[in-house]
Amino acid sequence: MTEHSTPVPTDRPAPMFGTLLTAMITVFHEDGAVDLESTARLAEELVDGGCDGLVVCGTTGEYSTMTDEENLSVFRAVKEAVGSRVPLLGGTGSNDTEHSRYLCLEAQKIGMDGLLVVTPYYNKPTQAGIEAHFRSLADSVDTPIMIYDIPGRSGVPIEPETMIALASHPNIVAVKDAKADFMAAARVMAETDLVFYSGDDGLTLPWIALGAAGLVGVTTHVDTPRYRRLVDAALGSDLETARQINEELLPLVRATMTRVPGAVAAKTILQWQGRLPNNTVRLPQVAPTQAELEQIRADLSTSVAANTLTD
Repeated sequence: MTEHSTPVPTDRPAPMFGTLLTAMITVFHEDGAVDLESTARLAEELVDGGCDGLVVCGTTGEYSTMTDEENLSVFRAVKEAVGSRVPLLGGTGSNDTEHSRYLCLEAQKIGMDGLLVVTPYYNKPTQAGIEAHFRSLADSVDTPIMIYDIPGRSGVPIEPETMIALASHPNIVAVKDAKADFMAAARVMAETDLVFYSGDDGLTLPWIALGAAGLVGVTTHVDTPRYRRLVDAALGSDLETARQINEELLPLVRATMTRVPGAVAAKTILQWQGRLPNNTVRLPQVAPTQAELEQIRADLSTSVAANTLTD
């Protein structure tokens, strides 16, 4: 636990995946090749800073522009670096159920502690198809699954009735929610044992107030210790402290999540902080334009939470 953090209430069981998880970027060399050494080093920094779980090769990890072997190599590298310290979830989602099954099985062989599986995207399946997809994957593995509900990317939401039905499967245990439908989530939480995580960095406080276990975030790359304090304060019912920290973090959320895609912004800011050798991303992602860089810097300049930046 970090300095000044508020203990999580002892009557609230600790979730198996932790309470503060970073959806990690994947570090690339300037030529675009995967930089396993720097990725592992970043994982260590995040854990040292207060993360008690990590998501590897999710959307922010640019998994969709990496080969299967590249994704699996990152799983192995992060597992070796911090797997004895925190739970690790491998991003194994796809719009092809058989492809996702392959990745789930390979991640299980590597020893990942959980699987983050996004709703099948682009295909826009029916709710029956969504349920069949997740059940089929959950039947294939023993590793617990966190469902990722993000209709802004997948094109379709997971309806409460579907989520409640999926909760009956013993391998489906958690939800990363980037839908922000609090009424729907409240119903699912009331009627199931699914553990919810905020999938929106800026909504962490209201999500925890509703009953979520914590955050799976991207802005957490930028100031992990302060996010640790926010989550601990919110879980510890210290609302005054949580509100104060939340306000301090809002400019960081704007900088990281609203100007350019999260992976692009996070890599850029980490490079400014002297923590990455470059901000290389893979097409179709591109580096920020000069105007976007100025917006990100302006956001960071208004935040008392930003770490020291370097040019």
